[in-house]
Amino acid sequence: MKYIYALFFCFSLCFISEKIVAKQLNDTLYLADPTVFVDKGTYYLYGTSSDQGFLVYVSKDLKNWKRKSENNGFALKKGDAFGSKGFWAPQVFKRRNTYYMAYTADEQIAIAQSKSPLGPFKQEALKAISGTGKQIDPFVFTDTNGKNYLYHVKLDHGNRIFVTELKADFSDVIPNTSKLCLSGIDNWENTAKTDWPVTEGPTVIKKNKHYYLFYSANDFRNTDYAVGYATSSSPTGPWKKYAGNPIISKKLLKINGTGHGDFFTDKNGNLEYVFHTHHNNQKVSPRATAIIKAAFVKDKDGIDEMQINPESFRFLMQGAN
Repeated sequence: MKYIYALFFCFSLCFISEKIVAKQLNDTLYLADPTVFVDKGTYYLYGTSSDQGFLVYVSKDLKNWKRKSENNGFALKKGDAFGSKGFWAPQVFKRRNTYYMAYTADEQIAIAQSKSPLGPFKQEALKAISGTGKQIDPFVFTDTNGKNYLYHVKLDHGNRIFVTELKADFSDVIPNTSKLCLSGIDNWENTAKTDWPVTEGPTVIKKNKHYYLFYSANDFRNTDYAVGYATSSSPTGPWKKYAGNPIISKKLLKINGTGHGDFFTDKNGNLEYVFHTHHNNQKVSPRATAIIKAAFVKDKDGIDEMQINPESFRFLMQGAN
């Protein structure tokens, strides 16, 4: 009889374990190229997920995320702004009383506006910003002197990161201000040794008069997709890559495809990085959304370096707030 009880107990444990795993898989958020925008004590999460536009999820605690019902859950919907497909890599920011979304569609960059972080983000004229060739992965940075910069990726001899000055109203770039920031020339940035090296997903932070350009390298389908950064004393470079790159990788987190995210400061004043990983270590898509804590620390020479806390890594889950 005791063997029957033991068998039943083992079966019950397996069943419960399978239910927990299934629940985790069902509740995990699957947004690639994610960004978190914080406004009035609420977190708003956006990312690549649909050819119909960009969904938005909302949370008060960074743990439970709820898809909003307005506009079928879309913050930006196809037809309200530029683009017919390929809605990738959004970034949301606020200037005065207006919310902006910079994003990719049809392998071009556009910027839409809204009165709310929930959207709807729209354009009066459905148009992309000026530029030549294919341009993706925008990140808008406003310096302390009020100047606006658009960091982005040009698909030209590889995925290379450029910076261009933006007009004060974010309506377009300023002509003849484009400048190359960096490309994938280091070993960790092109582990497949392809003739089309990839650096993408730029995010910029300014600290103590220094500019930090964070980026991802390798094709996103590569298990070695990872995050590194470069520094400069100017928003336009020249950029010096950090000797300890990559700072987020499969070696650190034991999961493939870690990269393309954005930094934000939580309500406790902590710096966090939201990003995506492969679905699991056997499958790339749909890519899962994760978060990890970060902090600037002084090195032995008194220079600020970015430090990642691997123990804080976790996937984002959807559920009722």
